[in-house]
Amino acid sequence: MSEGIQVVGSSRFTEFLPGVESGLGEAQARIFEENRHRIYSFAFWMTDHEMDAERLRTRAFERAFQWAGEPSEALIDEAFLHELRKMMPIGQLSLRCRVQGEIASIRRNTRRVLLERAIVQLPGTERLIFCMHDGEGYSHARVARLLGITEEESQTGLHAARLRVRELLSEMKF
Repeated sequence: MSEGIQVVGSSRFTEFLPGVESGLGEAQARIFEENRHRIYSFAFWMTDHEMDAERLRTRAFERAFQWAGEPSEALIDEAFLHELRKMMPIGQLSLRCRVQGEIASIRRNTRRVLLERAIVQLPGTERLIFCMHDGEGYSHARVARLLGITEEESQTGLHAARLRVRELLSEMKF
C-alpha cells in the first residue's frame, strides 16, 4: 500500500481488504463500502468464479488506494480494469459479437440462473459493456470513456450483447 495513506483501523474494512494491514481512514472505508458490491459484481461477471472475483475486487481496491488516497468511482473502475487485464488475458478491448439478424423475443419466463449463464458466455468487452450499462446504469459516455472506445461502439457492443443473450437463452433448456 502507499506510504502516504494514513492507517487508522477498521476491522470490517480490513476483513475485505486483507492487503491493508490495519485499515484505512474513515473516508477510504466509506469509499470501499460504497463501491465494493459494484466492483465485486463486475469481477464475478468477468471471472465467473467467486474466489477469483473476491481476489480481483481486493486487488482493484488496493490499486485504487495506491493511486489516490480517496479514489473516485472512475478511478476505482480504472483500477479494476487494470487488475482484470493482469488476471485475465483479455488483451485489447474489442467488440467480437457478430450482430446477427433480430432474434424472436423470448416470451417465456427466464430464470435468473439461465440469464447469468448466458451473460458469462459473452465475449469480455460485450460482457463489460452489458454489465456496466444494463447492470449498473452507466451511461454510454461513461462506458466509452472508461473502456477507451466511442459511444457508438458502446451502443453497438450493448446491442450485440443483448442479441447474443437472447440467442443463448433461446437455446437453453428450461
